[in-house]
Amino acid sequence: MARHLITSAIPYINGIKHLGNLVGSQLPADLYARYLRARGHEVMFICATDEHGTPAELAAAKAGKPVDVYCTEMHEVQAEIAAGFRLSFDHFGRSSSAQNRVLTQHFAKVLAEHGLIREVTEKQMYSVADGRFLPDRYIEGTCPNCGYTSARGDQCDNCTKQLDPVDLINPRSVISGSTDLEMRETKHLFLRQSEMKDKLAAWIDSKTDWPVLTTSIAKKWLFDGDGLQDRGITRDLAWGVPAQFEGAPWQGMEGKVFYVWFDAPIEYIAATQEWADKTGGDWARWWRTDKGAEDVTYTQFMGKDNVPFHTLSFPSTILGSGEPWKLVDYIKSFNYLNYDGGQFSTSRGRGVFMDQALGLLPPDYWRWWLLSHAPESADAEFTWENFQVSVNKDLADVLGNFVSRITKFCRSKFGEALPEGGLWGEREIALIAELATRVREYERLMDEKEVRKAATELRAIWVAGNEYLQAAAPWTVFKTDPAQAAAQTRLALNLVRLYAVLSEPFIPDAAATMLAAMQTEDRSWPEDIRAALEVLPAGHAFTTPEVLFRKIADEEREDWQNRFAGIRD
Repeated sequence: MARHLITSAIPYINGIKHLGNLVGSQLPADLYARYLRARGHEVMFICATDEHGTPAELAAAKAGKPVDVYCTEMHEVQAEIAAGFRLSFDHFGRSSSAQNRVLTQHFAKVLAEHGLIREVTEKQMYSVADGRFLPDRYIEGTCPNCGYTSARGDQCDNCTKQLDPVDLINPRSVISGSTDLEMRETKHLFLRQSEMKDKLAAWIDSKTDWPVLTTSIAKKWLFDGDGLQDRGITRDLAWGVPAQFEGAPWQGMEGKVFYVWFDAPIEYIAATQEWADKTGGDWARWWRTDKGAEDVTYTQFMGKDNVPFHTLSFPSTILGSGEPWKLVDYIKSFNYLNYDGGQFSTSRGRGVFMDQALGLLPPDYWRWWLLSHAPESADAEFTWENFQVSVNKDLADVLGNFVSRITKFCRSKFGEALPEGGLWGEREIALIAELATRVREYERLMDEKEVRKAATELRAIWVAGNEYLQAAAPWTVFKTDPAQAAAQTRLALNLVRLYAVLSEPFIPDAAATMLAAMQTEDRSWPEDIRAALEVLPAGHAFTTPEVLFRKIADEEREDWQNRFAGIRD
């Protein structure tokens, strides 16, 4: 049994996320965690809400609530939605936790002791209208690289270029919209990432199995232009981890907090500490290589916009500390999911957000479509037509139809227990051989985190059962050879249990329904396909489930299409 640490990108606290955020990190991470658990491995799956920084302050102000109250409420909302999508976190933490405050200040102190933090007096944007310095995310303007008109002061979401507020064309205050901005002197702490460049480059070069998307983004930041730059890690904000604390090796940082991209990744460790404090578990064996974490395989899941911080900034913190912390082994990055010819937009009411999706259909419908269309090699696009076709064909016509046909047939001819008699013939032996090949390929793709290809292989496994049932036609065989029909039916009902086990990482609710219908809790992974198709013996009782997946009607699809179209340009 191997040990696997899995983290997904930490979502900002400022509101409910859309389906693109879900498929870009949390959902594929959950898929992988569920699969590894099913294979018998020990898994620690960690996520949290990212509660510091400008987005939290702005959202709280808009909601008319103190920022700490707002964050507490939204953490509960995001946790509830995550549970609604059946995300199986071992712990869903908060970056505002006491554990993260202690750990963030510890890392800052140790990095400073190793000469990797410097104090910089610089000029920053000051809004005369707002009477305050504006942290980078409080400033928007036009990106000098791609011309995107809503680029933030730290990064352009359109081209992912790292920016400073002074780089923006026509900058404006996000708070007031004022363009009455001027440069004034202020002092901040910088992480000397440039000193870590060679070590980071060697580390990234050693990861020969990483996706091209991950390494290409990391190397672009390392080598393009002037190369890796030192990064400011404090901001003029009230909400966050204080940058001036007892034992801090600097002065003059009162009223400043650590930058959200410094403390947020540290929350992965802190959230595991939160889990340990809650459960009595041992967090160190997951994160300290001197405490057992050398045997852990650590995998991160994230959208491409988060890659620079997890390949460069967070590793700079870990490596620069000189302490025995666990570094990530594999970063699975994703492109963007767009919505019906454009982008998801909260302000324009465009696209389906996570809470809205759960109000329309159960989570398995969304999980299946998103994972089977995951934006791995390129950006993907959600359209209602594609969603309807995928649900109706894959889930209703293939999997749902198989379960319905065989359970109803058996009930009508043999009763609600697996029938006795008969022997397997050439057709059954051929099916077993095909399934053995396909299940091993499914395992390989899941091990390699090839999400879309794994979904395609799983569907092919469902199709194989349908094709067998159609060719064997036990309803016809029953008329002349009831014993042979019984053997075919018994195999097909065992397929229902097998499909539940294999499908659980993708569609956990449907898997639970199938297992309940087969009246079994046997979730044993099919190491031997023949044995897996004999788990449920003759005489074992079952029930005929309700419709596993209902079809989406054209009228529903048209209604949803109109409802979530939003305001067009």
